[in-house]
Amino acid sequence: METSILGAGERMSLKVSKAIEILKNHDLLVSDSVSDENLEVTNISYNSREDQANGIFFCKGNQFKAEYLDQAIKNGAKIYVAEKEYSTDIDHLIVKDASKALALLSAEFYGNPQNDLFIVAFTGTKGKTTTSYFTYDILNSAYPKKVALFSTVDRIVGPKPSDEFKSDLTTPESMELFHDMRRAVDNGMKYLVMEVSSQAYKKNRVYGLKFDIGGFLNITPDHIGPNEHPTYADYLNCKKQLMINSKVNIINRQTNDYDTVLAAAKETSADKDIYRFAKDEVGDTDFSIRNKESNLNDSVFTYTAESDKAEDLQDHGEYTYELGLVGDFNELNAGAAITAAKIMGIDNEVIADSLKKAFVPGRMEHINTKNHGTIFVDYAHNYASMNALLSFIKREYPESKVKVVVGSPGDKGVSRRAGFARVLTELADSAILTTDDPGFEDPAKICKEIDDQIDHEKVEVKTVIDRQEAIREMIDSSNDGDIIVLAGKGNDPYQKTKGVDVPYPSDPVVAKKILKDIEG
Repeated sequence: METSILGAGERMSLKVSKAIEILKNHDLLVSDSVSDENLEVTNISYNSREDQANGIFFCKGNQFKAEYLDQAIKNGAKIYVAEKEYSTDIDHLIVKDASKALALLSAEFYGNPQNDLFIVAFTGTKGKTTTSYFTYDILNSAYPKKVALFSTVDRIVGPKPSDEFKSDLTTPESMELFHDMRRAVDNGMKYLVMEVSSQAYKKNRVYGLKFDIGGFLNITPDHIGPNEHPTYADYLNCKKQLMINSKVNIINRQTNDYDTVLAAAKETSADKDIYRFAKDEVGDTDFSIRNKESNLNDSVFTYTAESDKAEDLQDHGEYTYELGLVGDFNELNAGAAITAAKIMGIDNEVIADSLKKAFVPGRMEHINTKNHGTIFVDYAHNYASMNALLSFIKREYPESKVKVVVGSPGDKGVSRRAGFARVLTELADSAILTTDDPGFEDPAKICKEIDDQIDHEKVEVKTVIDRQEAIREMIDSSNDGDIIVLAGKGNDPYQKTKGVDVPYPSDPVVAKKILKDIEG
């Protein structure tokens, strides 16, 4: 997995006395043992295998072992931060929460780059990536070469091809987050669009960070499991933190737990800084979205101001937009992006032109075949997103058979498995269960957990563990008029297996190669 690096000649630093001051101000410092408060470290790390020369090392994570610190000291660490004393051989700061300390001191180490960026952030069970790309495209059209993007798919920190790389986390660890913000600022970026996952708050990756605009898209039970959120209540609590930490809030009026989300927004924002949007609904919302036309090529919808403060954001009460991404369910994602753009004062012509050209890697990519139906590749990875996708296809093509290739990741999102079983039973004609980032679990076991909950009288199901073979078999067994959905992985070029990112061509590449083999 490619990671970002600082440009040649860049040098960051942190004075120990400043670190102590910051930790005290946030009531995190328990004690300190420092021989020289004037020491200025020029390295920061939580990976003991890295060069620690003149560095500050963070002992963090439930799996941390004392020997990691020993290795860091051998590699040059001058001071460590931990929740308990591991060694008296070097200076150390004992804190109440190492992950919070990492976020605060990383921001300072990299010169607080967040202060030089206007940051727009989105959270939601589904739609974060799509909405972030819509917003990025709009802002990039309005402010060329001035917009950075931190998404599940890509991180863009500058205008050059070398400034774009694949993401390994939806929201990176705080140290990488501020590192990449620093690089973006140094590259002349003035705006940042980013996804904020529930784990980002759960693990304090964005601790202390304030957002200029925060958007709450939706929430449904997901990411519930031993390695993620113990309960739905915990998941919701983490999600709503984005509202509390944003100056201006955008909320989907039709989200589950709307009252809780709105109350969170009101904790830190006045009513004038909270904008609600909804589809078809007019009452108690600021903007409404109404579909005019949708097919497997685009969607046309209206976006209407329904309140005085909404009217203030647009000269006319209603605009019509054409969205270049398939699926009427993407209109809500577009609505969030439009609202953010209007809050920022971007011309409507720029918004409309950007949405018309919209493209999101791994989202509703469709491949036409000669005689094996139409293939869609989509990142749909839970009940809510899969239900929206399959329901749209069913409405548009009621006579077509809907065939799905899908798996579920290991080590996380255990609740998704029941969700996949439910949506396949409700909306699919046939399905092949396969591998999707199994992690340390057995993919066959994951498939069986899904299969056991499917009503086999309603949907034909089989399991093919090898994902490429599963796709080949589904395409080979399909006819003209069928709709094939390759769900879950989108454009991901790897399978996460036993701690390793094993190269995988990606679903679109696999499908196109198979079609070339069987159709010429």
